[in-house]
Amino acid sequence: MSSRIQLLILSILFLCLSSPGYAAVEIAWSGQKPKLISEVYNRDGVAYLAIDDVMRALRLKGRWYSVDHRYRFRTPMGRASLFPGGTYLRVGDQFIPLDHPPRFIDGRLRVPEDFVLVQLPALTGNSVYYRNLNPVGEVKSPGDESALDQLFAFLLRKKNRQEVSHLRAIAIDVGHGGSDSGVIGLTGVKEKDVVLEFAGQLERLIKMRLGIPVYLSRDGDYTLDRKHRLQAVSKPDVDAYLILHAQGHFTPAAHGVELYVRPVAATADDRLRAGDVDDSTRLALDARQALLDEGFTVAEVHSANLLPLGRGDLPTVMIELGYLTNTDDLALLRDGEARQMLAEAIFDGLKKYDDDTRSKK
Repeated sequence: MSSRIQLLILSILFLCLSSPGYAAVEIAWSGQKPKLISEVYNRDGVAYLAIDDVMRALRLKGRWYSVDHRYRFRTPMGRASLFPGGTYLRVGDQFIPLDHPPRFIDGRLRVPEDFVLVQLPALTGNSVYYRNLNPVGEVKSPGDESALDQLFAFLLRKKNRQEVSHLRAIAIDVGHGGSDSGVIGLTGVKEKDVVLEFAGQLERLIKMRLGIPVYLSRDGDYTLDRKHRLQAVSKPDVDAYLILHAQGHFTPAAHGVELYVRPVAATADDRLRAGDVDDSTRLALDARQALLDEGFTVAEVHSANLLPLGRGDLPTVMIELGYLTNTDDLALLRDGEARQMLAEAIFDGLKKYDDDTRSKK
């Protein structure tokens, strides 16, 4: 291959990787006229906005300090600061975990959309109207999808093609790992460690009581790229996919388990009332009821366009096990017996889903 052709290919790749993704968002304080931000970048399935654009749209004041490499802005809670690559937001003497780090992209500091949806409302006490006109899961670049995108879509659709009367195997994605610690909770507890311990307990329950294989994305503390993270769910006998995480929040009072499924036409509760519930939602609702029966605090099932949930019809539920920034949740997740009770409840929901699946065939 000539050097000129190689240069052309590299240039095309650079443009594809650095393009804004043809996305735009509307943003405003609730009740006010939305402002359009047209420069939105897609990085690893996350939408990033220039923090200066966000501040301007919401009429907040902030600036970049090049000496100490930080962006500072004022909030009713005090002066806040963040920095590129940082895993936390500092407000006074408090350190608030960030799910995705800010990044410099094309010469501007950019923050993920969850910063706008979660951290800013908590810091200001105001609700934010936010509409992504091209959600990350829907952003299309010119040309075909990447091979990895095609693989991901195939993995989460292929189970549709078989008539299955019961669960033959479960895949569990154990969040984060290795250099990716996830949320850092109170006393320095790391999300990657909590979910790994819990995954082992849930794995043993499923193997002992259902007698079926369980495939974990990781069984130790090591880093996974997306390709290797998907190996567990690529097994041909996998009929359900659980994604394990824990979370943090600016407000220490935030607590409880949360369950997420990929978006369908309506909300989970609306579909339940209409008697039209997809398998992912049915699995999530069974798990939620089992958790409630055992006395756990559980939010309503959320429908969200999150990259780990993928596309297609493979029954898939992301489980946020609790808040590592809440003392009660943290105590539960660090206690082996309490974690076992949590695992038992989720297993009961899985068993209910399996029993119902058998009865329908």
